[in-house]
Amino acid sequence: MDFGMPTLIENRDLEENISLCKELGLQFVELNMNFPMYQIQQLEQTERLKKLADENKIYFTIHLDENLNICDFNSLVADAYLETVERALNAAHEIGAPLLNMHMNHGIYITLPDRKVRLFKEYREEYLAAIHRFRRMCEDIAGNYGVKICIENTDGYLDFETEAIEELLQSRLFALTWDIGHSHTCDNVDEAFLMKHRDRLYHFHIHDGLGNKNHQTLGTGEIDLEQRLGIAGACGCRCVVETKTIEALRKSVEWLKINGYKK
Repeated sequence: MDFGMPTLIENRDLEENISLCKELGLQFVELNMNFPMYQIQQLEQTERLKKLADENKIYFTIHLDENLNICDFNSLVADAYLETVERALNAAHEIGAPLLNMHMNHGIYITLPDRKVRLFKEYREEYLAAIHRFRRMCEDIAGNYGVKICIENTDGYLDFETEAIEELLQSRLFALTWDIGHSHTCDNVDEAFLMKHRDRLYHFHIHDGLGNKNHQTLGTGEIDLEQRLGIAGACGCRCVVETKTIEALRKSVEWLKINGYKK
């Protein structure tokens, strides 16, 4: 398995992230488009990114903006996000990034006296039409690239989201990211869906979890890491060691070495 690291806020720029990646013997850095220095204009500096990757013998994956909402009912907003994905796919292809990681956006809900109504569920037809448009766009752009778009679990898939993901997985361009900490903090409600589509698992975010806290140092929480890493290995997935601090990342990489997952 290849192990990588997330974009860490303690590192001021890409070079510092790369330096830490090399120091820890990791294979890749996941560039997070929530940060100002990894917006699409920076990712499109493909010659610079390729040079940095080649010189340091690493590679990059890309984490799309967590606000990504390709189903927004405002077409101006949705179109901006669609363009972002289009350009990110092209950049990924140019720099040799094997995947884009994305979250499903739950959308807005309306609070009634007795319940909350999710607009994407209430207007299911419009929602699924947008999902289908997204899938077709991605296929048209990147069908021959070899780049995957991996859908990450967060706080438990909602029913309309599983329907949407089933639609996306009809294309081999789409795959799944299993974030094992997110699963832990929502009582593993998404595990059955992920295991149903085990053959589409392509990427893992690994960190430990303790109660309702995730992104903990490996080996300090309650997650059966051996079982989860066994699935990642069996499925040929790469793993982002997704702690949030340099210290936690260092300790997590040491845990991987001690437990025989990494040289």
